[in-house]
Amino acid sequence: MPILKDQEIAGKVPKNIRLMGLDLGTKTIGVAVSDAAQSIATPVTTIQRTKFSKDIVELGKVTREFDIEGYVLGWPLNMDGSQGPRCDATRSFADEMGKHPDIFGFDPLIILWDERLSTAEVDNFLDNTVDMPQKFRGKNRKNVIDKLAAQVILQSFLDFY
Repeated sequence: MPILKDQEIAGKVPKNIRLMGLDLGTKTIGVAVSDAAQSIATPVTTIQRTKFSKDIVELGKVTREFDIEGYVLGWPLNMDGSQGPRCDATRSFADEMGKHPDIFGFDPLIILWDERLSTAEVDNFLDNTVDMPQKFRGKNRKNVIDKLAAQVILQSFLDFY
């Protein structure tokens, strides 16, 4: 199962396949998908995390609905570029995805993409552009932030690649 990071991607992502972007949190997973031309990322849903076996069933539904063939996981590096415990959790999640070919396919393409400041970017967007100020905190705002963060992660990858 290829798990690729930024510098390893060149020439390894097939064209004309749809990708899924994931913002993996401890309580939720933000999900976005690309079009087959890999030009536009669209936020899709936020999955409330319970345990991995249930989380992957929900991801499998989106995978089948959108015919996903590759995955871009937010790689939560620290601001200085070092890896912390959240990177370990993301790597473990990616490894587990590879153990479920019935859901993610045999030898799934998984890309770990730098997600630094993606949530802050979304927070600023909601506050300054769509007039959803910080005082409207809560589950609804969090769900919006998570799937938009997944969109930012995936779009950043699409724009780079």
